[in-house]
Amino acid sequence: MTGEFSARKPHRQFEDLAVGEFRRSSERVVTQDEILAFARRYDPQWFHSDPEAATQSVFGELVASGIHVLALWRQMDHEINWDIDWVCGIGWDELRLRRAVRAGDHIHVTSEIVSLEPSKTRDDRGTAITRYAVMLADGTEAVTFSSINLVYTRAGRARMTD
Repeated sequence: MTGEFSARKPHRQFEDLAVGEFRRSSERVVTQDEILAFARRYDPQWFHSDPEAATQSVFGELVASGIHVLALWRQMDHEINWDIDWVCGIGWDELRLRRAVRAGDHIHVTSEIVSLEPSKTRDDRGTAITRYAVMLADGTEAVTFSSINLVYTRAGRARMTD
């Protein structure tokens, strides 16, 4: 997935964005194999990495690590917001893990720009706050948060290409 997105060049600067802009990614299925592989490498909690033991957890079965779900979000966000000329992310607010993601769950990502503020000190960037959700097929929000990002302005991008 990452290879097809990395060749694209972002072309939308801060001035091209609008509060209320909403996007939705395509759907993907989370597999037990990927839950296990991620957990065993990065988050070896027993209810993420041991299917048998996980049956005794509060979840009753194997569930994806929250960090894994955020990694999946990152991948799907590149699908829908690759065209924005990001400087970088500078923070997340109100991160909530609302519902565990299980093997076989169909998920997608939504993004909505909720705030745009030009920088008061630099004309090469502005701040965009985007509300994200990792959604299950039935409309349940699994993960939600607000992402604070810097986005290049036209003036900022023009100086970089001169």
